[in-house]
Amino acid sequence: MSTLIELIATCPMGLEAVVAREVRDLGYTDVTVENGRVRFWGDELAICRANLWLRTADRVLILMGQFKATTFDDLFEGTKALAWPDWIPNDGEFPVQGRSHKSQLSSVPACQGIVKKAIVDKMKSKYGTEWFPEHGARYVIEVALLNDIATLTLDTTGPSLHKRGYRKLVTEAPLKETMAAAMILLSRWSVDRPLYDPFCGSGTIPIEAAMIGWNIAPGLRRSFPSEAWGRIPRRLWDKARDEAFDVVKDNVPLHIAGSDIDPAAIEVAEAAAKSAGLAKQFQLRVEPIEKARPRGDYGCLITNPPYGERLGEARDAELALRQLGALTTPMPSWSLFILSPETKLEQYMNRQADKKRKLFNGRIECNLYQYLGPFPPRR
Repeated sequence: MSTLIELIATCPMGLEAVVAREVRDLGYTDVTVENGRVRFWGDELAICRANLWLRTADRVLILMGQFKATTFDDLFEGTKALAWPDWIPNDGEFPVQGRSHKSQLSSVPACQGIVKKAIVDKMKSKYGTEWFPEHGARYVIEVALLNDIATLTLDTTGPSLHKRGYRKLVTEAPLKETMAAAMILLSRWSVDRPLYDPFCGSGTIPIEAAMIGWNIAPGLRRSFPSEAWGRIPRRLWDKARDEAFDVVKDNVPLHIAGSDIDPAAIEVAEAAAKSAGLAKQFQLRVEPIEKARPRGDYGCLITNPPYGERLGEARDAELALRQLGALTTPMPSWSLFILSPETKLEQYMNRQADKKRKLFNGRIECNLYQYLGPFPPRR
């Protein structure tokens, strides 16, 4: 019989509502939204499904416990009281990571050491041994202290969920796959509408759009450390993957295109699209923004223009935004979704955005500028 487990899907600030909607779409309705994370309840199968399906989250964590800790004794006893042997076997590898903010226990290395010692003590009493070889499956533990509240979690994901497995090469400063997926999910795009990215770089937005259009689970091409955990039987991972393969809609025609001035970026994009099994599903071309010509009506232009953080690049970035404004002015039926830290973007676009949403692209504070065109006429 499955046990209910409290899980945490972590995410960049500003994407909590998107992640919560994804969690609910998986069928998990007991959801709590907090800053930078979404808490929900599920069983062991939920861990498999969440890792395979969440497009906009960073990691799926198991909440082991939460308690007040203003002294090392508090931290030791609170940690030792938790059910670590329910998850970690006697040969498990269990490194401890840590962070602390606005808390009396501010020394992260000391907190990591205390937590490790407390877990070892708990495991000693369970397994009747004084020594743990730690040569088995990996169980990464995190102790996070915030306002003197200690939160202890187990990481089921490993490398962040933005690492889908289709990208072998990257261009400089690529847009994370999770953020690209969020931009698409926040847009008005659907498979019956054209989608175009005139600054596609390594192709992240077109590839993520194709995966959404075909209903491909983003985690299908990668593995997770929790696949090796005894608590989550292999049959559950097989079940979750079989479910995901069964709902792929690879017969749906897609109208997706991307272009970029950099031939090397397009090469990287084409390689990633091929790796994702989507090489023939959209067009990628080398093309400067001033020559871009989106095809079709009632489309969605979704893009992350160059930022220009260095002085010479800043002029190029400003020119690119002015050219984007010139490109989109004669496109009245299109909706535009532009992620940029540029506070003058609306000036370059020659009009105010209908909506703005604050998002963080890495550590860069941006706005998703939304220009909402008409919906396509009903057929």
